[in-house]
Amino acid sequence: MAGLGLPDNDAWYMIETIAERNSIGSKQFIKIRGFLSHIQQLRNGYWGITSMKAQSVLLLALPSPHSKDTKDENQQPSEATGVGRNWLQSMFSRNKTTRSSSFSHVHRWTSDGGNSATNENGSPRKQDLSSGGQKKLHTNVRILRGHNGAITALHCVTKREVWDLVGDREDAGFFISGSTDCSVKIWDPSLRGSELRATLKGHTRTIRAISSDRGKVVSGSDDQSVLVWDKQTTQLLEELKGHDGPVSCVRMLSGERVLTASHDGTVKMWDVRTDRCVATVGRCSSAVLCMEYDDNVGVLAAAGRDVVANIWDIRASRQMHKLSGHTQWIRSIRMVGDTVITGSDDWTARVSSVSRGTCDTVLACHAGPILCVEYSSLDRGIITGSTDGLLRFWENDDGGIHCAKNVTIHNAAILSINAGEHWLGIGAADNSLSLFHRPQERLGGFSGTGSKMAGWQLYRTPQKTVAMVRCVASDLERKRICSGGRNGLLRLWDATINI
Repeated sequence: MAGLGLPDNDAWYMIETIAERNSIGSKQFIKIRGFLSHIQQLRNGYWGITSMKAQSVLLLALPSPHSKDTKDENQQPSEATGVGRNWLQSMFSRNKTTRSSSFSHVHRWTSDGGNSATNENGSPRKQDLSSGGQKKLHTNVRILRGHNGAITALHCVTKREVWDLVGDREDAGFFISGSTDCSVKIWDPSLRGSELRATLKGHTRTIRAISSDRGKVVSGSDDQSVLVWDKQTTQLLEELKGHDGPVSCVRMLSGERVLTASHDGTVKMWDVRTDRCVATVGRCSSAVLCMEYDDNVGVLAAAGRDVVANIWDIRASRQMHKLSGHTQWIRSIRMVGDTVITGSDDWTARVSSVSRGTCDTVLACHAGPILCVEYSSLDRGIITGSTDGLLRFWENDDGGIHCAKNVTIHNAAILSINAGEHWLGIGAADNSLSLFHRPQERLGGFSGTGSKMAGWQLYRTPQKTVAMVRCVASDLERKRICSGGRNGLLRLWDATINI
């Protein structure tokens, strides 16, 4: 069903109706989705159907339970449409003619992979990949060689990172990669044929996280250490030791500070000038897998295996909130202003308020763990990517949050989503990449009745090559996306044209 990652719209509406009439809460609703996904797999094995995509339909997010009713699972989902009752009756009808026509309806849908050109009412349905997009497949893709092991970390040096307010710095747009070969490499895309600029060695185990600023590169590794290099001379400046587990996240901050998170459950602040840990600014009960920090207000958000999103005010040295609700590991987190978004292995994303410490909305319309979440500041929209290969655009308006658009051009787990004002870069585990564009003329019409998030249109996608990808990074300023594979190769896609 569309909202559950399964292809039958009518069945989805039917389940909505059943959930509403029986007061089924959000947790039971998620379990139903998992059960139906299992049924789909069994059906695929019996009928030999191996490839199906979900239709693009309007889906409503589940409302968040009230804080006083946290343990009450009898929360009603959003209003159901009621469509699908006739289909349900025909499936179990004693009339063989009616029942056979019901099954033929499903068979016709699955035989064409769920990509019918018309809606149920016979009107043409807008496709995610337009004919114009089909003609834009010829792009520049380069293979960067240098690593001897799988790429496990990838970072793009942005203009904001190097504090470039007047023009392009030389290193803005560089890509920095880490590997199981224990090395960190700096790549300059402007040097065609000789992109490798430097190799940084010092770690003894796999690289897991990379960050940088105007003059330094910092990396975290499974060897429990954090190394800081000079970006120009490539000399090792500092070795920061203090974690008791693999380092999962690093963040270079202003004022010669480094923020690190580890599988030991701690988040530490370091002073690079003194080579010392200034403070352990946060503690979780289990491994930290993702981290966000707002340097303007000093608010830190971290989450991971303890299924809780922890919010700290570092400047006041206090914990603000513990956002509970997820039932599996939290894989991704995004914090913009007062909004924090978390994506979890429990197939849901949760939108919460940093100041109030409450969950406003549960987005429960994926059929797999949500590996990445992104926030579009211009229109307050949310974008989620999951192991089900679906990319969902969520509209945030006065009536709540609902799914305004589904994109099904990727066939594997979505690993990276990077959103700018007018450009959106996507990378998936099957080495497929895509670049979306929001036309300038749509920005003036945001106050109208049209959908804001539906304004994102596929701009370009390169031809896919066979490879398993571990990480993806995007440079939206120059419209470049780079992916790192298990084979140790970097695939750099340059989608620039005259606009």
